[in-house]
Amino acid sequence: TYPPTIFKYNLATGTSTVYKKAGVQFDPSKYESKQVFYPSKDGTRIPMLITYKKGLAMNGKNPTLLYAYGGFNSSVTPGFSTSNIILLEQGGIYAVANLRGGGEYGEKWHLSGTKLQKQNVFDDFIAAAEYLKANKYTDTDHLAISGASNGGLLIGATMSQRPDLCQVAFPAVGVMDMLRYNQFTAGAGWAYDYGTAQDSPEMFNYLYKYSPYHALKPATYPATLITTADHDDRVVPAHSFKFASRLQEDQRGPAPVLIRIETKAGHGAGRSTAQVIAEQTDKWAFMLYNMGLTYQPQ
Repeated sequence: TYPPTIFKYNLATGTSTVYKKAGVQFDPSKYESKQVFYPSKDGTRIPMLITYKKGLAMNGKNPTLLYAYGGFNSSVTPGFSTSNIILLEQGGIYAVANLRGGGEYGEKWHLSGTKLQKQNVFDDFIAAAEYLKANKYTDTDHLAISGASNGGLLIGATMSQRPDLCQVAFPAVGVMDMLRYNQFTAGAGWAYDYGTAQDSPEMFNYLYKYSPYHALKPATYPATLITTADHDDRVVPAHSFKFASRLQEDQRGPAPVLIRIETKAGHGAGRSTAQVIAEQTDKWAFMLYNMGLTYQPQ
């Protein structure tokens, strides 16, 4: 909840003063962040950071965005986002769950969310959503879930396993075909985390069961905005194309299933500031609209 700031430290006096601060029109004193721990399906305690405006009523109806990654020994640490201010100013909540598969608690924590234990990651994320609802931060009608790359896989798998979990879903540049991911560009390098369909019959069946593209079936799914880019050479856009096509076919509810394809851009890199702003605008508009909310200018 604090904009990027560079401090100057005086070695003689032992004091720090602000040297340079990002020029963001934002008062961090109006907001608070807290860390909570919640039990996953198997009882493992999972940490989550929750940020919102001070004094916000926990009435179970606050628009909430739940984000996570859960893979490749990557730790999701606290950070400042100018885009997320939009949600906070609307009386919303931003939550980040630190799932197994990440690096937050060392290699054991990482390995417990890989290969034949990947389901732990999805269970951790689903439990985070249920915690937010049980503790009156939000409800199903006001919950959105988001993740990118490996996190896009997380969102896709969560949608297929629990289509009733949330109102809005944002799977971004996700790995959606777990049987063939290693046959495209950088995919072979992810085998140490996922395993491959060629490893063994057991691994094939495990991947097939949770692979977002293969696990979809006719159901009522949340409003979904899939995002990808035409020059993504890390997670090729075919993953998102196939997932969008099948999800549109299997959608039995009234919520829209859209795909947003950025042009002349890659796996999050190479986009102009205007492109970033346009995508974030589309995301927040999609979320609020599908929650039946109207943006209130600040």
